[in-house]
Amino acid sequence: MATSISSFWQERTQRWLARRIPRARTVVLDQRRIFIFPSATGFFFALCLLIMLVAAINYQNNMSYALTFLLANVFVIAVLHSYANLSGLNLTAVAAEDAFARQRTAFRLRVSSESSRGHYSVKLGWAVPEEERRRRRFLVGLFSSPEMRESIEVDVVAEGSQECRFHLQVGERGWYRPGRLRVESVYPLGLLRCWTWVDLDFCALVYPSPKAAPRQARATEGGDEGLQIDGIGDDEFAGIRDYRPGDSPRRIHWRSIARGQELLTKDFAAVVSDTCWLDWGAYQGLGDEDRLSALCHEVLNYHERNLTYGLRLPGKEVAPASGDRQCKLALRSLATYGLTQEGGE
Repeated sequence: MATSISSFWQERTQRWLARRIPRARTVVLDQRRIFIFPSATGFFFALCLLIMLVAAINYQNNMSYALTFLLANVFVIAVLHSYANLSGLNLTAVAAEDAFARQRTAFRLRVSSESSRGHYSVKLGWAVPEEERRRRRFLVGLFSSPEMRESIEVDVVAEGSQECRFHLQVGERGWYRPGRLRVESVYPLGLLRCWTWVDLDFCALVYPSPKAAPRQARATEGGDEGLQIDGIGDDEFAGIRDYRPGDSPRRIHWRSIARGQELLTKDFAAVVSDTCWLDWGAYQGLGDEDRLSALCHEVLNYHERNLTYGLRLPGKEVAPASGDRQCKLALRSLATYGLTQEGGE
């Protein structure tokens, strides 16, 4: 019963936040996006004021009245300063780096000030996802801050900016969004907690986890491109070099001897094809995710050896090439296989 009520409350809250603070690349904090509520220290302060007021009424002491109302005014002024500390803060999603499944990747955002005043002790962080929370507390967003995966505290000077980098663990293959970013401050007195939840347009591409697997069929060779390996084979004449002990007499360059030159040897090269197709059908008997992991391992292996390769997936084909661009294109194709092409960086 308690779990269903909590889930219902969380769902309603998320829908309300989606309408009030929609997803955007850049968010400027204003009155509509900022929430404020007394902290635990603020509630204790208010309780003390109430006790002081009761004592002043009981003893009819003017100095007690004056001190109580003075501290109450301080509380009211703290509300204005707490709000002003977040108001005008500009949050921009810079980039989200790609990563392999269940690894950590970097999310970079820029925090800047659009006002003539600074912003101090601003805490930024992503809350732990609901499925990772073992113990839930009712109204956790009001009376205390939720548990954070990673948080950073920054100070932004007037009309200045600062770039922050968060390292978060991503999930399974596909597009990964970290969720809403929590921006919080208890500046200046700690009596009030000013916060907001912003949904920055962050999206990291998660590649399959590379894992070697036996192939039932060899990668197919093709194309006219190849690697020339000097000193091996008899396919093509590659030039003349100095004689080395053990060279075959058939390769000795007799014309140079006839001309009175030093002993030379004819060098030949073997041409072997290095263009291979990494084929989905070469991993029969494996599930889709296992095939993607095996192909990811092969892509990284071929890229490390700087070989030319192509990739064949059901309904998609990556033409043979080599280099960083080919590796990224192949990994991206594996990551988005069977998914809608949305939200990529």
